[in-house]
Amino acid sequence: MAGVLAGCGGSDDKKDKASEPIAGVRRTDSPKSSPAAKSDTPGAGADELAAKWNLKPFAPPPAPPAVKPVKAGGAKPPVVDRIPTDQKIVFITIDDGAEKDPKFLEMMRDLRIPVSMFLNDTYVRQDPEYFRKLQALGATVQNHTLSHPDLKTLGADAQKHQICGQQDRLAEVYGTRPTLFRPPYGNWNATTQTVAGACGGIGAIVKWQESMQINDMQYVAEKKLHPGDIILAHFRGPSDLKGTTMTQMFGNMLRKIQAQGYTIARLEDYIG
Repeated sequence: MAGVLAGCGGSDDKKDKASEPIAGVRRTDSPKSSPAAKSDTPGAGADELAAKWNLKPFAPPPAPPAVKPVKAGGAKPPVVDRIPTDQKIVFITIDDGAEKDPKFLEMMRDLRIPVSMFLNDTYVRQDPEYFRKLQALGATVQNHTLSHPDLKTLGADAQKHQICGQQDRLAEVYGTRPTLFRPPYGNWNATTQTVAGACGGIGAIVKWQESMQINDMQYVAEKKLHPGDIILAHFRGPSDLKGTTMTQMFGNMLRKIQAQGYTIARLEDYIG
């Protein structure tokens, strides 16, 4: 197990599957299609769509492995912060749901970056349709508790309320039970594993190796990406990002990933 960051998913500068191509990339595999959604730039190709966001098209990710490298499930789901692989792929996760930037929807329509959303009910209740639109664009909906407590401070019943309650809530709102769970602040204990394993549907507890700040990533160890790294970002806006929008932050992250020669794969294709 690699090192652990503190925080909801690291400090900031303050302290079913989808198959849409990534930035118009030509896919080499043939996964099932998700509901189609038109780009905000009709008729644009991969280069044009990427350039709109000051990016280059990402290389296509490899076809998902026939046997997923992380075996999920069991009475105590595994805790994962990196996927075992030698391929230059990373995985993007986005937490909480506080910011609901409409420009980010436009970016995701154009680029079709695979992301896993770990959502709190506190923020889902404010605007469930926003995340439904992202889900239609291929983002997956995953569990981040009802109200974002530090689970290590709670007993079994309270943890069950937070984790299993959010399983039920997200299934009700988005039509499918999450398969992954992320504990707030990255804090968990043996009770967390046991409760998550009994909630129904949770196959793994997901942490991270890097957390995106405003302009760059905060790394656990070496200041570089490694194959299979799980990256954490947040639905945060200008008030938290010193005037930077979420869409600008996300673009900064994508450029950092590209600069290190990586492409982005879907986390759920590697855990199961």
